Amino acid sequence: MYSKIAFNNVKKSIKDYAIYFLTLTFAVCIFYSFNSIESQKAIFEINNSQSETISGLSIIIGRVSIFVSVILGSLIIYANNFLIKKRKKELGIYMTLGMGKNKISKILLCETLIIGIISLVAGLVLGMIFSQGLSVFTAKLFDVEMKEYKFIISSEAIVKSTIYFGIMFLLVMIFNTFVVSKYKLIDMLTASKKSEKIKLENPIINIIIFILSIITLSLAYYLVIKAGLKPEDSKFLMSLVLGILGTLLFFISLGGFSIYLVQKNNKTYFKELNIFVLRQIASKINTNFVSMTLISLMLFLTITTLSTGLSFKNALESSLKDSTPFSASAIMHLDEKSNSKDIKENIEKLNFKFDEDEKYIIYTEYVSNEKLKDILKNYMKSPEDIEGFGDNKIEFIKISDYNKIMNLKGEKETTLSKDEVLIASGFENKIKKISDFIKNEKTIILNGKEYKIANRALITDSFYTDLISGNVFTVIIPDSFEGNLTPSRSILNVNYDEGKYEEKYAKLFSDFMSGSYTRNDYTDFIFGYTRDQIYTSNKTMTTVILFVVIYLGIVFLISSAAILSLQQLSEAADSKERYSSLKRIGASKKMINKTIFKQTLIYFIVPLALAIIHSIVGIRVINDFIMLFNKPSIGLSSFITLFTLVTVYAGYFYATYAGYKNIVKQNK
Repeated sequence: MYSKIAFNNVKKSIKDYAIYFLTLTFAVCIFYSFNSIESQKAIFEINNSQSETISGLSIIIGRVSIFVSVILGSLIIYANNFLIKKRKKELGIYMTLGMGKNKISKILLCETLIIGIISLVAGLVLGMIFSQGLSVFTAKLFDVEMKEYKFIISSEAIVKSTIYFGIMFLLVMIFNTFVVSKYKLIDMLTASKKSEKIKLENPIINIIIFILSIITLSLAYYLVIKAGLKPEDSKFLMSLVLGILGTLLFFISLGGFSIYLVQKNNKTYFKELNIFVLRQIASKINTNFVSMTLISLMLFLTITTLSTGLSFKNALESSLKDSTPFSASAIMHLDEKSNSKDIKENIEKLNFKFDEDEKYIIYTEYVSNEKLKDILKNYMKSPEDIEGFGDNKIEFIKISDYNKIMNLKGEKETTLSKDEVLIASGFENKIKKISDFIKNEKTIILNGKEYKIANRALITDSFYTDLISGNVFTVIIPDSFEGNLTPSRSILNVNYDEGKYEEKYAKLFSDFMSGSYTRNDYTDFIFGYTRDQIYTSNKTMTTVILFVVIYLGIVFLISSAAILSLQQLSEAADSKERYSSLKRIGASKKMINKTIFKQTLIYFIVPLALAIIHSIVGIRVINDFIMLFNKPSIGLSSFITLFTLVTVYAGYFYATYAGYKNIVKQNK
């Protein structure tokens, strides 16, 4: 009997369940898709390293899914609470007919079970389709080919999704039982008569708080731009605190401030039903300022991370072509305690031998007491410039060593007269200032002597293979340079056929990193990378970051849109009597629908608008960080983000608008 009543209730209230069902289906779809990554390996042509990377990614996604399940679980309970609240009168009628609270709880339990099973099945089916596209995306990220296309169904992801969402639905059932047990009959029967009173605060206080929120947010933007993406910087942490506080103050004051502002324009204020719309929105924002703050911050994270995630990956991978000119490179620091004159002598003590078909060079870098802040003093105006590289010492390479590097790269040699130098830098975010220096300055003072700058265009080549270019400011000097130089590093560059000696050099470097070789009476520590090591580690890191960013971004987007939708539908249920009053005083159906459209649109747009402003600043800061690796390009990722945002947001907006009209229409 209970199941029959529950089934009829679900069928009868299908429009009321639309947002709830839509949210559950999307949630299951995303959850299944990202947890099915491990199964996608079956259709890829991958090596052991790539297989391990995908397995590692799957483990990380699994851990992130625990956090995601908490978010989705909270969202489901929040959505369910709206449905219970909306049906108070119906449940009250059940009680007046003699049905006990336990029986009502059983009906709700059956309804939850029916909706849960339907949404779980629909979400899994949709997830299986979506995961096929995700597998193509995964293949592109790893630069691998598909053996042959297969429709992959992950039994592990199905089981995991069923267990996680089963637990969520179980919590909803417990929640429903608890809530129903606390309700009083009189409250249930009069629920539709009760509506939230529109409370208007002192306009002067609202104006002050609003202005304070703008000042707080402006200060947060200023601090984060100055600090950059440096979590260890106190200015960065302060910007986060001020950003959250400013957003909270903004929504606390927005309702009252908006009313005050619009009231100053009588033409707008008294046009059609604008008074009603404005006060409805102001009331809802005043009530939900905490959730509006969270929604705006979640949308900010979604827009920022989705817009810059792909750009970060592309910039980092693009920079690798410049920072890995050789098959392998190794570095040994030189000082008075060094036991070897150069890196070759050091590794030969370990019986390391070069094969005949390996091409390699050894060269030395030098430093002097010259500092960048002295050389570039006219080009470092801000504290950020000085902090960025002002205390760095200038590095020197002799022209003969530079030509050895060029020869190994297959490029032409260069000549210098005894009074000429070349200037090089591969530090992406400082290249412009150094380029300005060599364009404007014809000479440079080194160790008290003036030298001509022979190059008008900055040399941006990397001199050895590394994760990123470590060349901040290097001066290429004639071999006859008479300044006081101190050897600082001995560097080995090697070229070999792809993969031929990869294991040999990977083992050498890993032995030093693991501590197999320690500094003693005859060896010195070296560190190095092969090109393949750098590409593999880079791809692993960027792919993991990108997947987590996309996963959380979509979950945050769905959660934000769903909460806004549920709040508006809750508002519709609470405001039915107000709309009845509008009808009684002559408001037409067209005017009421227009009012609902305006109210819903503004409520959806307000947190998004502030999130977009936050994102403009956030994207700028992240782009400055990406500049360390290469020039960022967010065109494609921004388009994808915009498309995803518009699709999900517009879908929820339309469903909310239609649901709102339906609730008002039912109140006759």
